[in-house]
Formats: sequence, C-alpha cells, structure tokens
Amino acid sequence: MGSVVLSLDAELGWGFHDLPNPPAKRVAAGRRGWSAMVDLLEEYRIPATWAIVGHLMLESCDGRHADHPAPDGWFERERTDWQDREEIRFGPDLVRDVLESDVDHEFASHSFSHVLFGRPETDRELAVAELERSLEIAADWNQSVDSFIYPRNEVGHRDVLAEQEIQAYRSRSPTRYGIRCIFDLTVLNKSLLVTPTIDEYGLVDIPASLFLFGFEGSARTVAESVWDDPMVALARYGIDQATERDGIFHMWLHPNNLTHERDDRRMRAILSYLARRRAETDLTVETMADVANRVTGAITAEADVRPTVTRS
Repeated sequence: MGSVVLSLDAELGWGFHDLPNPPAKRVAAGRRGWSAMVDLLEEYRIPATWAIVGHLMLESCDGRHADHPAPDGWFERERTDWQDREEIRFGPDLVRDVLESDVDHEFASHSFSHVLFGRPETDRELAVAELERSLEIAADWNQSVDSFIYPRNEVGHRDVLAEQEIQAYRSRSPTRYGIRCIFDLTVLNKSLLVTPTIDEYGLVDIPASLFLFGFEGSARTVAESVWDDPMVALARYGIDQATERDGIFHMWLHPNNLTHERDDRRMRAILSYLARRRAETDLTVETMADVANRVTGAITAEADVRPTVTRS
C-alpha cells in the first residue's frame, strides 16, 4: 500500500511580483485561500507540507534588501505598486496559524523572495542568498527546514540545498496538467503514483503527481455542468491507486488557487475522500519530510544488514 502527500506553495503576492501583469484575483485571494486550507486540513486532520516564502515571516522591511544579491528591479514592485499592500507582502499571522494548528504540518521553504532557481540569470550566489536568508528567518521562528519546494517548480542549484542540509525537494510531475493529464491517464494508461529517489547530491526527490488546479477556466465550467469536478475525480483516482499498490500520490496547490467558494468545495471533496479512505484502509498520509526520512532510513537499514565479505 502507498501513501498520500499534500504540499502547498504558500507565497501570497511573492508568487507574482516579477510578472508584468499579476493575476489580480489570485493575488487578492491569497489570504482567504490560506485560511480556508488551514481550516479544511484541521477539519479532516490532514497533515501537509507548507512551503512558505521566507519574506512573509517578516513584520516589516524597507523594500530594498540592499544586502541581497538580487538583480536590479527584483524588489521594485514591493517599493512601488505594492508599497501600501502589506497584506500581500507580509504574513506572520498566517504562518502562525500553520505552526499553531492542531495538525502536525511540516514547515518547509519556498525560498526567501520566490527567485526562480532554474533560470540562467539565477547564479549560485543568488541561490545561496535566497536559501540562507529563508533559513535564518526560520531559525528566528525556532523552525528547522527539511524540505524545499522550488518556485514555479524550476529545479536548480541542488548542490546548494545539499550544502544547507535540506533533505528533500519536489520535482515536476511525470503527468501533464488539465485535460492532458486526463489523456495521459485514460489513453496512455499512466499512473498517478510516483516513486521517490535519492539524487546525486543525496537529496530525496519527491515528484509531484497532480496539480489540483490544472483544469480551470471555461473548460472547468463546461465539465462541471455535465459531470463532477474533473480534478476531484482525478484526485480520488490517485488516492484509490495509493490504497492498492506501492507508491506515493503527491497532490499540490497554492493557497491562492482558492479564489471562490467552488474552489473550497473542490478541496473539501478531495480531503473528505482522503480522510474516509484513510479510515477504511491502511493508507497513510505523509509529509515530504516523512517520506525523506522513510526513504533514507530504508537505505540505511539495508546497508546495515548487507553481509560483509571477508577476503582471505
């Protein structure tokens, strides 16, 4: 039997500050979606990996970050368009809601300011600064960090993660988003289960299985008018697969994906089904750190029992 992992990219405005035209609805929905997810996860007793942008844990800043080696203009929106929008630049109250939850969530890193690690312009110095600053802030909050989720899933500078003693990261899903994911599953007969591996840096790579908001817009509206929410159906399919065979069903989303009550209903349907299947079977719900500890522990145990060959 497998397990289920749920990870969240918690970023408020930082997920969009570098875009010419940030999506206004999602920027505005960041706080409501965050609180809705905390409440839903508590209701169904589902632990999750919360990968949080480090800047959100600050109470205030000058918007310049002079000691940060970011390229020119990286923090410009914080000093201009969003200067008076502290609610999307800072979120210590929201972070406390996660840490003080009755559910044992994992606190993870989503970098300091949502720098894209996979881009050529992100050199090693910048990657180090982003990770070190986020870990410093975490330490100020008495939090350790075992897992890292790359902004926009752009994997890069894994050696930097290893040097900072990060254990695990989330890589891209082998299945595609939206209607293409449905094609992969129904026509190509792919599985939603993934297998964690240890990469050349000693990090545990935990691929994503399914982005829970990859089927939106008019296609979603049409589908919901005829059938059930297709993303709920895909999530149930992945959960059922995890009850039947080895592997991990790794769901992920951003809190700011919950822009409307129908998004809350989607997450309630998925989490309630997960809670029910967990109660009916031996299915477990893990965080990314749980998976990393299990994988590295199994390899250590295997090495311990390996017979020693004595040469004469």
